[in-house]
Amino acid sequence: MKTFSRPLIMGVVNITPDSFSDGGDFLSADDALNHSLELISQGANIVDLGGESTKPGALRVKIEEEQARVIPVIKALTSNPTFVASGAQISIDTMNSETALLAVQAGASIVNDVSGGLADEEMFRVLQPLSCKFIISHWRGFSETMDSLNNYESVAADVAKELQARVSKAIDAGISRDRLIIDPGLGFAKDITQNWHLVARLDELEKLDLPILVGASRKRFIAGALEPDSQGEVSNQRRDLATAVLTALLLQRKLWAVRVHNVSTTLDAIQVVEALAVANEDTGGQS
Repeated sequence: MKTFSRPLIMGVVNITPDSFSDGGDFLSADDALNHSLELISQGANIVDLGGESTKPGALRVKIEEEQARVIPVIKALTSNPTFVASGAQISIDTMNSETALLAVQAGASIVNDVSGGLADEEMFRVLQPLSCKFIISHWRGFSETMDSLNNYESVAADVAKELQARVSKAIDAGISRDRLIIDPGLGFAKDITQNWHLVARLDELEKLDLPILVGASRKRFIAGALEPDSQGEVSNQRRDLATAVLTALLLQRKLWAVRVHNVSTTLDAIQVVEALAVANEDTGGQS
């Protein structure tokens, strides 16, 4: 087992009524704030706040509604002594440039755009003068149509090629390369088999020589490995354990961060792999 750098843990905070696994659980600003602080206490380095669901079939929400959900939570976090002392960062999960700008102005230091700038042509221009990090995900279309857009010759190679095109667009728009992070977009315009093929070949994304974020948590392809014929019946608890197992296996890759719902289970998995890696080094790599 080779040495690895521990990835950051990005905790998911869905401030929505319709997200696929926890819609409505943290819809109020107080609930979202408390959940964010709980994730940080469990070991999250980043909290990713989203005000619009991107689950398959989800409809767009008005931008005013999205902003009303997320901006008060960002302001509450940045004025909270526990959050400030933690050193954690805020990521805004949005496809809207106006929301991204307001979020950064309120205290977010990362913009996580699942569309990679495709949903809003103003995203690159708005982010260019800012200092925030920018996560470019692989994406082919909005939630209501994405399941029909999963035609690939070789999914990992195609995803890497399309991500490279978006990275080039961002750099051409004046966003420096050292601000960019890439995400394979698991679950977006990919069926269960394609998602597994993609995570098996993340080396294709490593060729882009950029930090990589992986967000597999609780997604359909995880449930499909557990219950192929009844994915919807797989509990969050089982999905979280399976996500932690996958995270442990992916630590052989050069991951910048993992985006998860269950931070404590993920951290446990990372610490176990880390302990084994240290022991392997201590014994000279002998079995």
